[in-house]
Parts: sequence; structure tokens; C-alpha cells
Amino acid sequence: MDFEPISLSHKDEINESLSKINTNISEYSFANLYLFRKYHNYLYGKLNGIPLIKGESYDNHSFCMILEDFYKLDEEFIKNLLSSCDYIFPLESNMRRNFNENIFTFDYNDGDSDYIYTVEKMSTYKGRKLHKKRNLLKQHNHKFFTEPCCMDDTNIEDAKLVLEKWLEDVDMEIDETDYNACKEALEKKKELGLCGVVYYSDEEPSGFILGEGLNSETFVMHFAKGLRKFKGIYQFMYNSFAKKLPKHYEYINFEQDLGKLALKIAKSSYVPDLMLKKYRMKLKKL
Repeated sequence: MDFEPISLSHKDEINESLSKINTNISEYSFANLYLFRKYHNYLYGKLNGIPLIKGESYDNHSFCMILEDFYKLDEEFIKNLLSSCDYIFPLESNMRRNFNENIFTFDYNDGDSDYIYTVEKMSTYKGRKLHKKRNLLKQHNHKFFTEPCCMDDTNIEDAKLVLEKWLEDVDMEIDETDYNACKEALEKKKELGLCGVVYYSDEEPSGFILGEGLNSETFVMHFAKGLRKFKGIYQFMYNSFAKKLPKHYEYINFEQDLGKLALKIAKSSYVPDLMLKKYRMKLKKL
């Protein structure tokens, strides 16, 4: 197998492959693969004409991601592929069908699961469990509300300013955050086909959201950054963004928590409608 580091030159070819896969898993996005290529040492290549991504997990295992309709692949291809990596990832639950459980095993890590919410939920915050979100939304609206602006060349620098101040807020080393990936996403927004919104509070840039349509029904939110001094900014951004999404989107994917407690608490507090598990497929040990 001949593989090479993912680059922008692979965008059209990879997007063509991804368009044939029906999934809501956030990794099935060229922008995601490209922006996190250094985190996972992503390589792109083909085996028997099947497009693949090879990478390294956060827990130091090698894996392959198949950019092809999984149902078209036979057992021998999978066995051959698994001879060159520790596991195949990420797979939805229904992708496990038709494979011999005496040969393959499937497991998952909770920290890999995507948090998925209905657009209706995020645009209304209805229900007893989200009453705190409604209260925070009201506080932000009453004190700071300014109509958000679609992210473009006129305000991209404001988004970058928010990112720099956000890094100061979180008080973490850059390598412990997604700062570098987010900065590159802002710089290469057009090339990667991303769209977003910049938010202003008291006429000051206070937050932004950046993502893309994963498919016809799901929008994946790659980055959401808000400044701590504006209470309720995240509740305001999520609610406002959900209201502005085109009507054909039914779901918003907030991606995974990576096993980080703070992210888990924050994302769980919005009561996800689905925790999308991502399975790892391995050869069964004899």
C-alpha cells in the first residue's frame, strides 16, 4: 500500500468517496481529517482500489478508516487490512452486520461517541431539563444582544481575536487544546468549504461557530468558541445558530468529548438526543 500525508490536493478525491457513505459520524469529513492530520498522523492511500485513511489514535494505536460503502467489502479484504493496523475505525453499529463474530470483535470508547441534538431542541431549549439554558439565554439577550453576522472576509479577524482570548480564558497549553486546528480552519475556511457565524456582545466580538453540512440532514459543529466574560454566550450561540440553519437540517453533531470531563459535563448538560457510538473492528484473538 502506498500512502502519503493528507493535503488539500486530496480534497476532491476524498470528498467524492465520502459522498457515497451514509453516516452521521463526524470523522467522515475532509475538513475534519485535514485539520486534525497532525494530531493523528493521517495518511491517504488505496488498497485494491479502496480509498483509505491510516492514522494513530489518541491512545497510541494504529487504525484504518475506510472511505467506501462498508457493505460492499468482503471478509478477506477486512482481514487483509487488519494485518496492517490494530483496528478499523470509526464504524456505526449497523456496520457490524454480516461479519463473522468468531473472526472479528467490535468495541468502543465512550469518549469517542458523538453528541447529537435535534435542531428543534437547540433552537427552543424546551423542557424541564433545559430550564437553566433558557435562563442563561435570557440573561445574555437582555444584557448584550447584537445580531450575529455570517463569517466572511469582513469579520474573520474578529473570530481570530475571539480564539486568542479564548485560549487565555481556558488557561491551558496550546497542545492541550484544539487551538491550532481551529486557527487553521479559520485561515482556510473557503478551501475547506466551512461556514460559520461571528457573535458580538456589547459591540465586541464574543464568540463564533464554524462547521459544515455533514450530509443533507446533519450539520457538524467543528468549533464553537465563546468568551467567559459574557455570561450565557454559549447558550446564546447554540440557540441562535440552530434557528439560522437551513430547514433541511434536522440534527447538529457536537462531536465527541475525547474522554475529557469538562467537555463531557458541558455537552451532556444539553441532553443529547443520540450518543453515536463509534466502533473499533479488530481480529479476534485466538
